Amino acid sequence: MSNVFDELTWRGLVANSTDPAALSAHFAEGPVTFYVGFDPTAPSLHIGHLVQLIVARRLQEAGHRPLMLVGGCTGLIGDPRETSERVMNSAEVVAEWVEGIRDQVSRFITVDGDNPATVVNNLDWAGNLTAIDFLRDVGKHFPVNRMLARDVVAKRLESGISFTEFSYVLLQSLDFRELFRRYGCTLQFGGSDQWGNITAGVELIRRSEQAKVHALATPLITKADGTKFSKSEGGAIWLDPALTSPYAFHQTFLQAEDAKVIEYLKVFTWRSAEEIAALERATVEEPHKRLAQRALADDLTTMVHSAEDAAAANQAGQALFGRDELRDLDEQTMRGVLAEIGAVDLPWPDEGRSVVDALAASGVVASRSAARRAIVEGGAYVNNAKVTDPDALLSANDLIHGQWVILRRGKRTVGGVVARR
Repeated sequence: MSNVFDELTWRGLVANSTDPAALSAHFAEGPVTFYVGFDPTAPSLHIGHLVQLIVARRLQEAGHRPLMLVGGCTGLIGDPRETSERVMNSAEVVAEWVEGIRDQVSRFITVDGDNPATVVNNLDWAGNLTAIDFLRDVGKHFPVNRMLARDVVAKRLESGISFTEFSYVLLQSLDFRELFRRYGCTLQFGGSDQWGNITAGVELIRRSEQAKVHALATPLITKADGTKFSKSEGGAIWLDPALTSPYAFHQTFLQAEDAKVIEYLKVFTWRSAEEIAALERATVEEPHKRLAQRALADDLTTMVHSAEDAAAANQAGQALFGRDELRDLDEQTMRGVLAEIGAVDLPWPDEGRSVVDALAASGVVASRSAARRAIVEGGAYVNNAKVTDPDALLSANDLIHGQWVILRRGKRTVGGVVARR
């Protein structure tokens, strides 16, 4: 039984743990049954959840036993946020999201074979729990003064927090104890923003079961300026290709900052220390090649989507800027490209549209007059073909897959239009 704790630490995946030496020894002693939970507060998991999925996969590969919890109960409540009360989703919506997230979770860990993961739903044990039993059996172990001292609660006291969200920590703690009782689970981990909830479960087991269990928290993934890592300001990077296309997903990591890309490689990929060290040297010596970013984007897109999607995303990136043929891209990839560059609808009469209209509508130039200037100066392209006539018309033959046109000004300014006929 290999000790995976050192590997997790080297990769920067350990932000907190209850007792590092004891946890390391616990891993070394033999198979550890662990759990990590995912609340269905959206129809898909996002890049933050991927960190937890990767840790679970690493632990499973090291021989430890995963319990993957999808919170059909806790998803009905919602973990308190620092800013305002969560909007409660209907039981029907939450149940639908539970099934979708159960399927997503099962793609990242092994659910059969010699060491299969077990996917559980906390609604199975909390759904029929009476309020009296909950208060007597769980609530009595939680001093209110300690609950009030939690950071998220303290920040919400002035603006207000409902008893529902205030009690969320009790439900998550109940999960840990229930999995301890049912499966012998002795480790819970999650993001560092969950540390208070996780350690509360450790304390509940100590008080009610007189047993010692362990907790681990992974760091929040951020950009170089410390802000949350996301596709755009306020935009999550979803694992569902219907919400974040494989092309957009690949592009996000292809654009990773030099200052952070090595950190991301350690966290998100299975590349060895030697491979990562070589990519780190390349980032310093040949930053323009962006070899580390390409390795990161390819590895992650392959893991979350497929090797075919990673190859298609690379081809699309080349084609978008004139280094490959746009018409060779399949429709799904092309749809992702157009969504990422922000293509706009453009009415398309039977006689077609002028290139000037399309350039202006796409936003690659500021106006029709600017479009004419770009054409005259030799800097305007339609589907990567240079346009030299400012009076040129686009016909149905110019529409990729019968509906799209890619416009470009110069080397890097790209836009698109969707023909509406």
